[in-house]
Amino acid sequence: MSFEWPVALVALVLVPLLVAAYARHERRRMSDAARFANPGLLPNLVDARPGWRRHLPLAVLFVALVGMIVGVARPHATVSVPREEATVMIAIDASLSMRATDVKPSRLAVAQAAARAFVAKVPKKFRIGLVSFSARPYVILPPTQDRGLAAQALASIRSGEGTALGDAVKLAVQVGRRQRAGDGSIPPATLLVISDGAQMSGRTTPQAAAELARSRHVPVYAIVLGTPNGVVEVTLTGGFKEQIRVPPRADILQQVARTSGGEVFTATNDSGLRKVYERLASRLGHRRQSREVTDLFAGGSAALLLFGGALSALWFRRVP
Repeated sequence: MSFEWPVALVALVLVPLLVAAYARHERRRMSDAARFANPGLLPNLVDARPGWRRHLPLAVLFVALVGMIVGVARPHATVSVPREEATVMIAIDASLSMRATDVKPSRLAVAQAAARAFVAKVPKKFRIGLVSFSARPYVILPPTQDRGLAAQALASIRSGEGTALGDAVKLAVQVGRRQRAGDGSIPPATLLVISDGAQMSGRTTPQAAAELARSRHVPVYAIVLGTPNGVVEVTLTGGFKEQIRVPPRADILQQVARTSGGEVFTATNDSGLRKVYERLASRLGHRRQSREVTDLFAGGSAALLLFGGALSALWFRRVP
């Protein structure tokens, strides 16, 4: 929390001084009372002492005073507010390893289904762009607000050989930063990569692509899809079959995300992946903004003053 007029906080020194003055007054009052009466006889004169209730209204007053002083300093807090415009690029790995069925029905099929659910949760004003990559990356959907086109583009993805992860990140970042908002400014862009993490081909290394994303202020969020037991079957010459182990490479995606300022998530099944998308949709749909919260402190102080006054009136009302 920050303050527009922090010098006003110096007045907070008055609060402990007032508390000390009140405590001194109470001690003096009890001492003066003891001079004129025997404290042991008090139970015969009054039904019961108010005890802690005597001090509570004043304690509430002191808290309200603190709130008013802080309000005068015009505090600002960082709060989460909905984004008006943004571009979300989604890069989906369509390489041979995504045919693995360790995530049912396959890594690629689950990625497509969960991506559709994610697109449905992203704010309608956001543009969605899609990149599919195997040996080369392809823009299968330029950024658009049309969710129907996004669903069609996701359904059109087919697997191939090779994994140009670095090239895909680079292309998605470049496309995302070309967009313009209604006022001509460049809206914030975010890249979501769904992959099992391998880099098998391409001209751009994942590290170089991540550094580009950082320089363009595009955080890369990555979802590592698959389990260590993933296997794909390929047909060799002569019709022979070969099984190839394709464990996910989380380390590569972690490096990309960490360098660019994003985060890595792991999902080993369809329900886990959907939960990741829900978290991301909520995070991308909001931004952190500094906002003055003087009204909260003023309102809270007023409520405390009313509460303290009500307690005093109810507990210590005098009967004429």
